[in-house]
Amino acid sequence: MTATPASSAATSVGTPAHGGLALAVICIAQLMVVLDATVVNVALPSIQHDLHFSVADLTWVITAYSLAFGGLLLFGGRTGDLYGRRRMFMIGIGIFGAASLLGGWAQNEAMLIIARAAQGLGGAIAAPTALALLATTFTEPQARARAFGVFAAMAASGGAIGLLLGGVLTDFASWRWALFINAPIGLAVLILTPRVLAESQGSGKRLDLPGALSVTLGMSALV
Repeated sequence: MTATPASSAATSVGTPAHGGLALAVICIAQLMVVLDATVVNVALPSIQHDLHFSVADLTWVITAYSLAFGGLLLFGGRTGDLYGRRRMFMIGIGIFGAASLLGGWAQNEAMLIIARAAQGLGGAIAAPTALALLATTFTEPQARARAFGVFAAMAASGGAIGLLLGGVLTDFASWRWALFINAPIGLAVLILTPRVLAESQGSGKRLDLPGALSVTLGMSALV
């Protein structure tokens, strides 16, 4: 007798059949999003030299990511509720990976800043849906507690890992690899996600776009 998709996604006691791999996929995606807030910090002098940034504009390499991520975070979580968390998680990771490639190939200031903002958009969709997927994947209390512990540790260490990784890649390769490295990791996450994470049921409601834009503008002003 073959297993149904529901039975292959989770066991009867609330622990997923591929629990370790599911947790790894979610945590790696979250780590990738968090560390990108700092991974280019060490590379800023090299970026300034190669792309001829002014001192004033150089800060936008960091600000564009943080502003898009913080301003669109609630919007990203809402899309997961409406259209399915796994689907939006994959869309977010796809945007993030594509934007990382664009940033790595950047030939001027505008191209890199736009790529960083697009990374923030992808991260703003992926991060809240990753957290929601963690909660719906691990429903047994002990398994959920362990999963959230690992998730929190990865998220908390992301900034420090980003600084270290950015320095290593800039010194031994190029600042561009601080962005390129997200592409193969994102691709692996996209390949594994449908195999280890179940889709949630969307609410079927329409996205309140004016409301979402209002919230986004308000969050952007705060950020």
